[in-house]
Amino acid sequence: MARELGKVTAGLAGLAMGLTACGASGSGRVADGPPRDGGTLRVVGSSDVSHLDTAAANGVGAYGLNRTYARTLLGTKASNDFSETLPVRADMAVQVPTRENGGISEDGRTYTLRLREGVLWNTRPPRPVTAEDFVRGFKRLCNPAAPAPGRGYYTSTIRGMDEFCRGFARVRADDAGAIAAYQNSHDIAGIQARDAHTLVFTLREPASDFLNLLALPYTAAAPREYDAYVPDSPEFRQHTISDGPYQITSYRPGMSYLLTRNPVWRRETDPLRERHVEKIQITLGQDSPATVQQQLEQGTADLAWDQPVPTAAIPRLRARRDERFAIHRAPSSSPYLVFNTRSPNNRGALGRREVRQALQYAIDRTALVKIVGGPEAAEPLHTVIPPGSSGYAAANRYPTPGDAGDPARCRRLLAAAGYPDGLALKFPYRTNSVHKLIAESIRQNLAACGVRAELIPDTGGDFYGKTISTPERTEAGQWDLAAPGWTPDWYGNNGRTVVQPLFDGRVYGPNSTNYGGYHNPRVNALIDAALTAPDAARAAGYWQRADDLIMRDAAIVPLLNRAHTIYRSARVRGAAFLPTAAGYDYTRLWLAD
Repeated sequence: MARELGKVTAGLAGLAMGLTACGASGSGRVADGPPRDGGTLRVVGSSDVSHLDTAAANGVGAYGLNRTYARTLLGTKASNDFSETLPVRADMAVQVPTRENGGISEDGRTYTLRLREGVLWNTRPPRPVTAEDFVRGFKRLCNPAAPAPGRGYYTSTIRGMDEFCRGFARVRADDAGAIAAYQNSHDIAGIQARDAHTLVFTLREPASDFLNLLALPYTAAAPREYDAYVPDSPEFRQHTISDGPYQITSYRPGMSYLLTRNPVWRRETDPLRERHVEKIQITLGQDSPATVQQQLEQGTADLAWDQPVPTAAIPRLRARRDERFAIHRAPSSSPYLVFNTRSPNNRGALGRREVRQALQYAIDRTALVKIVGGPEAAEPLHTVIPPGSSGYAAANRYPTPGDAGDPARCRRLLAAAGYPDGLALKFPYRTNSVHKLIAESIRQNLAACGVRAELIPDTGGDFYGKTISTPERTEAGQWDLAAPGWTPDWYGNNGRTVVQPLFDGRVYGPNSTNYGGYHNPRVNALIDAALTAPDAARAAGYWQRADDLIMRDAAIVPLLNRAHTIYRSARVRGAAFLPTAAGYDYTRLWLAD
């Protein structure tokens, strides 16, 4: 333990320096000049968000969209210097609480935040955003219809929230009235609106990363009008309310969004956002990255919504030093291969550790690196926690020659586990970007070790929202393995945001991101130890031990630590990268004449 902790602590000491080096590359920054207001930002892409409601949203596209119209107590700054995106900053709160300014109690269990005045909802008539709106936002995290995937962050941290959420789970999920009635008649012991502009949080135990939790989109304020709708229902999505610089004026599910300026937003009340373009038009349904890239280069679109630069285009853009092209490096596990440990298929094979360990040797990571753009765009990953994140320690428990896979060893281990004739696995995949190519490469790898993978295209865009996050589908064996991606919800002291949401077996359920239903009480105990550690360095030691145990169990196959490749049209200026959204902050952009 002492040696492991020393390695991890050293990694933390170099975190800021390492992440600073992971900023933007491949772009000579254009001299943007002073911002110019007006015009329509045209964004083009493939799939709609799985969840629009901030309480349930968990994708990078949703995070970027939510930032335009929903504000949180704390937040982060978009910047092309990665180190500037790490500190937690004030958003709706007047200041970041500290022990020195009285915002954090001496025992580290009480946080007091004062809200800015002058922030309004775009209701008719407009009215102030209050502390009660934030209390409502936190309560909605555990609604039975569309609970937050990250609710475990809060149930394990805030006093009384776990009890509140367990009661909420018993309410009918299709009854807006019953949901609102429970929400409004039950309190969370650890969240109090002392007055209209003061919030007080009481924690179960000190948590070194609680400020990061207050910066997540889940915790955005929620107006009382939301009580009229089932959370994230089609009706809700047509009635979003804004306290940010933009508002959703028109939404056609799966087809488009139109955002216009929120008339009651004021720049002086918002330290993180700006507002320059008149409108933001997001057009969906374009699955071809090559077509999207062509539109960006021709100037008929400005930004890609959910697709990186096509692999084939990267050498050409680099060779001509195209100033509109950038590679932004930020730690991620994108994609990784997750096993459905609860699938009844193949006599429950994927529930057995030795079977999952055998499949670790099947994958050719070098082929995947080529698919996504080469070494500048990605590197092979062998751990649960990616480099540059709290708890990372270099390791490779299942090495293969040149990272190209070892099908012979995979076959031998499968036979030893009782499957000499291999397996037949259901493999749904996303149809946008390079995901089809990644799935096909993995299918071929598995075939080489006697495993037949049936590729199932997820043409409905429900890969995250329904296909792999619905327990009924998981336990019925409607899928066996899948290749989701994971971008940490925050960076810096972020062990919680990698290990807890993906591997805590106690939060498996509807809309959980523990997609394969992995459960190991020893991992759960390490999560608890990390969450209550007195400082970030000791927490990192527990996260690293959890990583090691998860990889011993072979719950997933880490594949790539992948950078974000972004191209913008010639008229886009003010591009500032927002790592958690894997794209540029829409509120900071402006358009050249």
